[in-house]
Amino acid sequence: MKIACLGGGPAGLYFAISMKLRDPDHDVTVIERNKADDTFGWGVVLSDDALGNMQQNDPISTQSIRENFAYWDDIAVVHQGQRMVSGGHGFAGIGRKRMLIILQARARELGVKLQFETVFKAVSEYQTEYDLVVGCDGINSLVRHEFQDDFKPDIDVRLCKFIWLGTR
Repeated sequence: MKIACLGGGPAGLYFAISMKLRDPDHDVTVIERNKADDTFGWGVVLSDDALGNMQQNDPISTQSIRENFAYWDDIAVVHQGQRMVSGGHGFAGIGRKRMLIILQARARELGVKLQFETVFKAVSEYQTEYDLVVGCDGINSLVRHEFQDDFKPDIDVRLCKFIWLGTR
């Protein structure tokens, strides 16, 4: 099967890796509008359950990601000077850029083609060349916009009271 992933963030890269693991004969290309080392956002936080699923799917990339994680169990909420701690959650976080580097390397290792600095305007540009076109182009998704009548997205923007900032 010939597959195009429109978007080279964590979702697009991980999907491409997963498809190659299912069948090494799949011809998978990730098409990303930005440079390989561009990133937007601070990091990626995963629960223990998500890590378990990733471990089952691809132990190799999961091990590389785990080696770069910061781990924590407790979440502290401070509101009007009062601190409340909730424990036992099991989370891990990694810088987004580092995660992209790890996933890009694993994708290349499996034979996924990575095209950076390639702007796409419509899924129709790829439908004749590929058997499957996957939209994984992030929050400002051109794919979601193109198919809004089919997907019927309901986006409700709110004020965010949470921010995760990390250092190592």
